[in-house]
Amino acid sequence: MLITTEMIKELRERTGAGIMDAKRALEEAGGDMERAAEILRQQGLARAARRAGRITSQGLIHAYIHGGGRIGALIEVNCETDFVARTTEFKQLVHDLAMQVAATAPRYVSFEDVPAEVLEAGAQQAGSREKFLQQAVLLAQPFIKDPSRTVEDVIKETIARLGENIRVRRFARFELGSDEA
Repeated sequence: MLITTEMIKELRERTGAGIMDAKRALEEAGGDMERAAEILRQQGLARAARRAGRITSQGLIHAYIHGGGRIGALIEVNCETDFVARTTEFKQLVHDLAMQVAATAPRYVSFEDVPAEVLEAGAQQAGSREKFLQQAVLLAQPFIKDPSRTVEDVIKETIARLGENIRVRRFARFELGSDEA
C-alpha cells in the first residue's frame, strides 16, 4: 500500500511520533492507522523502559486545590532536565497527577512503598490484594481522565513522547476536617 504524506501527518498528530517513525509504522502496519498507532505506542513503551534507570533530579512541585478549598494536593514529579520540566506536556502531566491525588486519595506512590503488614490488612479489608493496591497505590490506579489506562501507563507514554525518565517522587493530600494527611 502507498503511504501518503497525509497519512503520515495524521499519525504524527495522533501520536506525536517523528516523521520517519510514523512512516515506518505505517509501512509495517500496511497502512492501517490503528495498528500503526499501536506499533508506535509499543515502541515508545520499550524506549520508556530503557530510560527507567536514568537519574531524575529536575522537575516540578505542583499544588492543586479542589472543592472550593476543601481538598488539596501537593506533588513532586521529577524528570531529567529543566528543559523538559518547562514543557507544556510535562506541566500538564504534573497537574493531572496532582488532580488524581486530590480525587482518589492514594496512600503510596508505588507497590514497593507499601509495607507488608499494611498490604495484608488492606487486602483483607478491600477483599483482594489487587483491589487494595488499585485504591492505595497511585501508579496502580485507573487514570481519572481515561480509566482504561493506569497512572503508570500515562507516565510511561509521556516518557516515550518526551524522551526522558519521569518519576513521581512524593505527594501529600489534605482534606478539610480530616485527620489524615
